[in-house]
Amino acid sequence: MLLRITHKTQYSYSQPVDYALQKVRLTPRSSAIQDISDWEVTVDGGKVEASYSDHYGNHVDLVSIEQGAQNLIVTATGTANTQDTAGVFGKVYGRAPLWHFQQSTPLTTPAFSMASLAAILEEHDTQLAGLHALSAAILSVTPYQVGATNSETTAAAALALGAGVCQDHAHIFITAARIAGLPARYVSGYLMMDDRVDQDASHAWAEAHVDGVGWVGFDVSNGISPDERYVRIAIGRDAQDAAPISGLRMGQSDEAMIVSLQVQQ
Repeated sequence: MLLRITHKTQYSYSQPVDYALQKVRLTPRSSAIQDISDWEVTVDGGKVEASYSDHYGNHVDLVSIEQGAQNLIVTATGTANTQDTAGVFGKVYGRAPLWHFQQSTPLTTPAFSMASLAAILEEHDTQLAGLHALSAAILSVTPYQVGATNSETTAAAALALGAGVCQDHAHIFITAARIAGLPARYVSGYLMMDDRVDQDASHAWAEAHVDGVGWVGFDVSNGISPDERYVRIAIGRDAQDAAPISGLRMGQSDEAMIVSLQVQQ
C-alpha cells in the first residue's frame, strides 16, 4: 500500500526562548515491510544541528531553536510503500541485544496486579497464541479512553485506572510480556485510519520476540497485528525511547504544542 504522510508539530512559547534542543525521530527506515521514499524533515524557526542513528537504529535529528524565537515548526513529509506481513517484523536485530528489551523502565515497572496478565501466556500452546490472548485481555480490562492518562502515566497506573490510549496499552503489553520472560519493545509510527485522513496524533503499538519467528507486532488498541496500513518510525524500551519529538529548553516561558497529521493513500 502506498501511503502519503504529512506530520507537522508546532511549538509556541509565551516568551522568547534562549535555548532549546529537540530529539526528532520522524524519519522512518526502509525495511522488508516498508520502503520509504522522498522523505523530508523541515524546520522553521530553528535548524538541524546533527543527525545520527541511535543504539536502537532510529534516525535522530537534533533540532535547535533560533535564539529569541517564540515559534518552532517541525514538518515531516514523505511516502511509504508498505507490506502486510501479519505483524511479523522478523529476525531483525541491531546493536541493542534481546536482553535489553527484557529490562523494565520507570514507565514499564511491573506491579503485582500484572501477574494475572502475564500468566495468560502460559495458558496457551504457543507463544503467538498467548500473546494474541494477552492483547485481547488488556483491551478488555483497559478500554480505550482519551484523557484518562497522560504521557507520564505508567503501565501499572493505567491498568489500575482501567482506561488508556495506545501508549498505555503498549506499555501494559510490554510489561506483562517481560514478566513472562519475553523481550518486548515499544514502536511509534503511523496508522492510516479507514474513516479519516486528518488525525490528532501518531500511533503506537508493541512488539514481542517470539522463538523461531522474531519480532511480532501487536496493536492492542485496535485488536490486531499491524498490517499494510502501518508505518514504523522508531523503537525503544518504552515511549520515551521512541517518542517522535523529545527534548529540553531553557527559560521560564510556557509552551503550547499543536500537531497536525495526515495519513492517506
